[in-house]
Amino acid sequence: MQKIGDMAKVIMIQGTMSNAGKSFLVAGLCRIMKQDGYRVAPFKSQNMALNSFITEEGLEIGRAQAMQAEAAGIKPMACMNPVLLKPTSHTGSQVIVNGEVLGNMSAKDYFAYKKQLIPDIKKAFHKLEEFADIIVIEGAGSPAEINLRENDIVNMGLAELVDAPVLLVGDIDRGGVFAQLLGTLMLLSPGETARVKGLIINKFRGDKSILDSGIAMLEQRCGVPVAGVVPYMEIELEDEDSLTGRFDRKEESCIDIAVIRYPRISNFTDFNIFEQKDNISVRYITSVSELHHPDLVILPGSKNTMGDLKWMRRNGLEAAVKRLAENTPVFGICGGYQMLGKKITDSEGAEEGGSMRGMELLSVTTELKPDKTRCQAEGRINRLEGIFSTLSGMEYSGYEIHMGKTDTKETKEPDGNADERTIISAAGKNVYGTYVHGIFDKGMIADAVIRALAKKKGIVMQDGAFEDYQVFKEKQYDKLADILREYLNMEEIYGMLGEAHLE
Repeated sequence: MQKIGDMAKVIMIQGTMSNAGKSFLVAGLCRIMKQDGYRVAPFKSQNMALNSFITEEGLEIGRAQAMQAEAAGIKPMACMNPVLLKPTSHTGSQVIVNGEVLGNMSAKDYFAYKKQLIPDIKKAFHKLEEFADIIVIEGAGSPAEINLRENDIVNMGLAELVDAPVLLVGDIDRGGVFAQLLGTLMLLSPGETARVKGLIINKFRGDKSILDSGIAMLEQRCGVPVAGVVPYMEIELEDEDSLTGRFDRKEESCIDIAVIRYPRISNFTDFNIFEQKDNISVRYITSVSELHHPDLVILPGSKNTMGDLKWMRRNGLEAAVKRLAENTPVFGICGGYQMLGKKITDSEGAEEGGSMRGMELLSVTTELKPDKTRCQAEGRINRLEGIFSTLSGMEYSGYEIHMGKTDTKETKEPDGNADERTIISAAGKNVYGTYVHGIFDKGMIADAVIRALAKKKGIVMQDGAFEDYQVFKEKQYDKLADILREYLNMEEIYGMLGEAHLE
């Protein structure tokens, strides 16, 4: 392959498997290099995720790359993630190129097509090279997936394309880390192995000295130095959606929030802000037996609104949520907002076609359309009724990303100066819906939500207000950088920049 160029120094993080910690390591390196005075940018040529973000230009990228850009101290741009795959079924995805929808493809069709995306990937990388001193690249899955090696555009194929040295990361928390690292190297070609300049053992718990003999043997066997042993980190940042540990949290706390985890849940990062406090639980629910008696039910975004509503209808969650809505507030965001309405129609086949009854908790109707709404949003919350009336007039910021238009004519009109698109409330009920992702993140909105729930239960919350989510994340990026500085050999890593093996 023809090389892209050498304007910026490049380093790439690849993993032995999904969820080895690549996203956090890229974010941490971006923050370290920013702190050290470099202009640094993240890059992932192809991401598969249902958590996405809308840039200032109204273009869609993976949420992980937006998070990494924040760590680097720069605005997220579409060129950081030129190809985004959003699964719509077990065998197909919506393909987004340069922030815009290309179309839906089966896995087989995409595998045959993806080589045609190399010019788009090269162009995006060129754009980053124009201003970045260092580009930190994230791979996907494992480079040892030998069935996917042909026409690879995200692991070693990309490393060759941009002439990048590679740090290979293994996850010791899931066991067999030495086999992970050595086995991956054994399955690479000699040229690919030569690109691997360092190994990282991630998510270690305990006394590092017990690893010393294994590390020595590993380095002797593969001839690649271990650049660090990173401990298991309690860092509250946005992780990839497919393997997040957040979905496993089931303990209930003083204020309990139940998020419906349907099969195509998207943008659950909307609720991360509530995880700041120990007396608040955010549980992801897949069955009626898990629902119990939460203080708030949230219907999150969905990549397949009609399909996920049918799933709720089949397993009884729709009926259970409607029963709870008599006394418990229900909040829908994006696809969840569409579900709460009276009817969803899809005459143009944007999802599954046809039409279906909604949950009939909000007096709105939705017509799904192939064209996607993508924009950042800010303003003031309109006048609300019910338990969350204290949110009325608060400033918000976030973004919209949805396919479809929702008709709100039958809802009660808000104040004349209100921004009607923010939150719709049901007259006489504590049911709310919005298209704005990130609606809870700004200022005192999350605090007002929790205080309203606490007041309903007769509880006084004394822990103080929520920290603005952006301020909170900045502290987490600095914490991540501090840990990586301590446990990674940064002098060695800086020395790898531009040290690609050329043949």
